[in-house]
Amino acid sequence: MCRPPRRVASPAMSKKKKAGRVSAGLILYRRGPEGLEVLIAHMGGPLWAKKERAWSIPKGEIDPGEVPLETARREFVEEVGIEPPKTRPIELGEVTQKSGKRVIAWAVEGDLDPADQVSVTCEIEWPPRSGRKIEIPEVDRVAWVPPDEAKELVIAAQAELFDRLVDAIG
Repeated sequence: MCRPPRRVASPAMSKKKKAGRVSAGLILYRRGPEGLEVLIAHMGGPLWAKKERAWSIPKGEIDPGEVPLETARREFVEEVGIEPPKTRPIELGEVTQKSGKRVIAWAVEGDLDPADQVSVTCEIEWPPRSGRKIEIPEVDRVAWVPPDEAKELVIAAQAELFDRLVDAIG
């Protein structure tokens, strides 16, 4: 979900604002000839363009009164542009990112062509404190990768979710 633009703050202030926030996400997985693969999303915008660990599971903040699994499904549609399968989800639990943000995740089996990915966009101030607004996609691309590769690419705290998925499906 595209959030209203936020004022750029000091790193300590940013961590304080994120602490206590909760997001929900959905990992799409498939079993192919090369083995298990998971779909990960590359964060959009100039801040993330050249960063190696700029990948994440498709996720977003839970709105007040919203059921977390429904948030995960909604955010998947917003960031990937494709409705996730309605198959029974596998609960992967919760992780806490370095920023303090908590992420609750599920996994569902399915398939899609990464070329079909279309993300919602949002407006940000770029460069920071410039007064100039640009529109960016929340996610600029998605990719199928083996779980071990995903663990090296995603935000560090999210890596554990792929181990949990592998354990859950055997």
